[in-house]
Amino acid sequence: WRHVSTLSLTAAFCLRVKLKKTKSMREALSERGLLQDFLTKHPPSPAAKYFPTAAASEPLANYLDLEYVGTVAIGTPAQEFAVLFDTGSSNLWVPSIHCSSEACADHRRYNPALSSTYRGTTDSISIWYGTGSMVGYLAYDTVRVADIQVSNQIFGLSVVEPGSFLYYMPFDGFLGLAFPSISSSNATPVFDNMMSQGLVSQNLFSIYLSPNENGSFVMFGGIDDAYFSGNLSWIPLSSETYWQVKVDSITMYGRPIACPYGCQGIVDSGTSLLAGPPAGIGNIQYELGAAQAKNGSYMVNCGFISRLPDIIFIINGIPFPLPPQAYIRQLKDGSCTSGFEAFSLHTAAGDLWILGDVFLRHYYSVFDRANNMVGLAPAL
Repeated sequence: WRHVSTLSLTAAFCLRVKLKKTKSMREALSERGLLQDFLTKHPPSPAAKYFPTAAASEPLANYLDLEYVGTVAIGTPAQEFAVLFDTGSSNLWVPSIHCSSEACADHRRYNPALSSTYRGTTDSISIWYGTGSMVGYLAYDTVRVADIQVSNQIFGLSVVEPGSFLYYMPFDGFLGLAFPSISSSNATPVFDNMMSQGLVSQNLFSIYLSPNENGSFVMFGGIDDAYFSGNLSWIPLSSETYWQVKVDSITMYGRPIACPYGCQGIVDSGTSLLAGPPAGIGNIQYELGAAQAKNGSYMVNCGFISRLPDIIFIINGIPFPLPPQAYIRQLKDGSCTSGFEAFSLHTAAGDLWILGDVFLRHYYSVFDRANNMVGLAPAL
């Protein structure tokens, strides 16, 4: 078999959702002088997202730098919501009109009474976060993603969103793109319904994250080869839960700097940075000359960027180099930060790394449900 480029697909079966690169939560809090207080009250916990303490847990990782947000419509007539298209979770949920929490008041809320295609249930959903939570109920309605109309899609409606964390989010809810096996309350994910209802010509989707304000997208049912160079490298999944693959090693200066005996990597559009075990991340930060600031970021001398080498992720025997321009971020104030952060989680298959947006901005990514593989190619 082979994948067909978007040029040969009909518009009805291959559609893209534009993603907007918004001001990051870190920037918004910094401008208001709230960042340090926020981090004290809500320390980021990347591990929590992948190591839930309960079956219905889906903790938020470090979302402070999250910037890629798209739009979906729910109901008849349509009610629009800004959502995070997250390959690291599986549920669709948005705030409900019945939610009076501060976080809900600050975001768009779905009103069941306004939709002729709404169907309620008595089933509840509780998603606990490392820094907050969402409690609500499940319902069914028509969900439109770009021009793909999914009938009878189950989704969560929040009634309570305690705390202040979700208040600051630059989006209303989540659209999870991982596997049904990790979906809270066993709710069928949106993409699974797209496949079962024959709404996509191929059972895959692809993601392009632009470093610029515009141009990012999620494409359902196809691959746009105008956004990457060379050929896609196909990597089999090591687990059909998250989009998880086996990483052979991570090298710098031609030698292993981390993951020397192999580890696991999750390709996650919902996490901003590249995260890994403290020992490996510590080695990398040391080589970068990075120093930890009060707000938790690791600062790097901007003058060092041109002298630093690629950091190479070897996955399924294939090298995926990240140049310093990819893994070091220059902020608007002229300072530079490392794109790596530490968290600790060891699985039966090895230590876990999260290949977040720092990685995905450099590689066009394809998530193939038909063959349980991830495809990667250098993004243009």
